[in-house]
Amino acid sequence: MLSTADGERAVRLARASLAAALQLPAGPTAEPGLGGDLPPVFEEPRGVFVTLRRYPSAELRGCIGFPMPVLPLRTALAQAAVSAGMEDPRFPRVRGSELGALTVEVSVLGLPQPLRSTRPEDRVAEVQVGRDGLIVDGYGTSGLLLPQVAPEQGWSSEELLDGTCEKAGLPARAWRDPQVRVRRFEAQVFAERSPGGEVHREGG
Repeated sequence: MLSTADGERAVRLARASLAAALQLPAGPTAEPGLGGDLPPVFEEPRGVFVTLRRYPSAELRGCIGFPMPVLPLRTALAQAAVSAGMEDPRFPRVRGSELGALTVEVSVLGLPQPLRSTRPEDRVAEVQVGRDGLIVDGYGTSGLLLPQVAPEQGWSSEELLDGTCEKAGLPARAWRDPQVRVRRFEAQVFAERSPGGEVHREGG
């Protein structure tokens, strides 16, 4: 688990990494030594996503990450931040002039756990909106939605399952097929209230 202070460091590191990739100064919110003097948790492998949003509309501007803990948190954060700004295929690359109007949100993921049941009604019951993100794998494709997506969209558990299937390019009801693998995960989410501003923990 990350502390609130660690979550703030994570967000600052993500912003500084994207700023560096855009050849911009990191700005006054970047703490000295972020690149080298970080708590031990930043050396632990973690799954992580970085989300960029336009301010103040909160409109999505980019979101990319690592579902599984394949890299140290420090490295995963930096790479995800740059990819969210410059490699998300849904959006044009973030311009340097834009960064000052974008907020940065970091989601540090727990390990995904398979749903215990293959029965559709039991799968719905296992998924809790606001707590769970989902990963769906089937028919050679995969899709992921973070825990914050369902509350933002006003979705039920069943709609979250549908939406994750659609994210994977599958029919919405594909999760009802026992051959389609569904995993759930929790996440700690830390986000700026304004571009480069105060960082708060979502859901607590």
